Amino acid sequence: MSTSTIASAVCIVGNGAIAKTAALGFAQAGHTVTLLAPPHPRPSPVADWDTRVYALNHTAHTLLSGLRVWDALDASRVAPVEQMRVAGDGATPGLLGFDAYGAHVGTLAWIVEDQNLTQALDAALRFAPHVQQISGRASALASDAEGVSLQLEDGRSLRCTLLVGADGAQSWVRGQCDIGYDYRAYHQRGVVANFSCSQPHHGVAHQWFLGADGIVALLPLPGQRVSLVWSAPDALADTLLREGLDALAARLQTLAGAELGTLSPLQPHAVQAFPLKLIRPHALTAARVALIGDAAHQVHPLAGHGMNLGFGDVQDLLAAVAAREPQRDIGDPRVLARYARARHEDVLLMQLATDGLARLFGTDLEPLRVIRNFGLNLLDKLPFVKRKLITQALGK
Repeated sequence: MSTSTIASAVCIVGNGAIAKTAALGFAQAGHTVTLLAPPHPRPSPVADWDTRVYALNHTAHTLLSGLRVWDALDASRVAPVEQMRVAGDGATPGLLGFDAYGAHVGTLAWIVEDQNLTQALDAALRFAPHVQQISGRASALASDAEGVSLQLEDGRSLRCTLLVGADGAQSWVRGQCDIGYDYRAYHQRGVVANFSCSQPHHGVAHQWFLGADGIVALLPLPGQRVSLVWSAPDALADTLLREGLDALAARLQTLAGAELGTLSPLQPHAVQAFPLKLIRPHALTAARVALIGDAAHQVHPLAGHGMNLGFGDVQDLLAAVAAREPQRDIGDPRVLARYARARHEDVLLMQLATDGLARLFGTDLEPLRVIRNFGLNLLDKLPFVKRKLITQALGK
């Protein structure tokens, strides 16, 4: 068993896209970085189209472009979103539309597969200076006036000035720092799958609020393909998974009508489901520790901005560290307090918006159905308000 100590300015715990982006950002800023990821089998290559996709906004695009990752993506597998159409429920559903022209941007968002993003980040990290990637699990955390020490299960230890917890919704780092959190299960699962469509989608993302049946989003993929995210109540999610993809395609056909033509499953067995929940930690920082990504917040996916919040965390943490006074090190309490303040408004607004909409559209009470459909129609006729909303969503 090894007893060596690995020292760096920054240690990042996590293995997802947010953790890797943070590692790359700190390294390119000149800091030495250790990226600690749990040991796991090498994943099998994803056949055809990945069911896990992200709707990346302009914050993500700017950050990844600055780190020279965006241009390393396989552009043939990235789909721009030119329009967003939202429909309510009932006999006379409300309708709300957004488009890039009205928002004064070239593109509303970009749909990127997880495997495409991960491969680009992995390639960048292989050539990044000052980064060492360690496989292992931490068993203990201790902070003092000078830094943070992590004890690993194999006897090694890590020492850093700043520890970044990017280890997901069940964050070990957050737990070790005794940061409490508010938790609520939505009793829904996100059912994801991909389909081909016989008619072109023209870069339009569709979303339907279905009351007690949840929320359906169809996102454009390159070519005549779309990606489904159905936030379905647990009982309905069981039914959707049991019925299979052909039956799921038929359900979506009823929603989309003739606009997308015939929908057919892209991968006969590629359907997944994951539980939906709200996680709101009571703090984003502790002594020489910063939380980012799902470790810092988890929201309902109806707005598609969980990943974008994580990229916003990375951007604001890098900015707070870069702007510190010469006498302060990167883990100084004031530096981390500035990071927490910078994230407070964006995170709180997204938590309130997604949770409020999930509650509002999750009931079949007729008075509420009438009010929310009226609200969608009214909002569609208020261009200034629409522009403010879309600017917030774009991350501009």
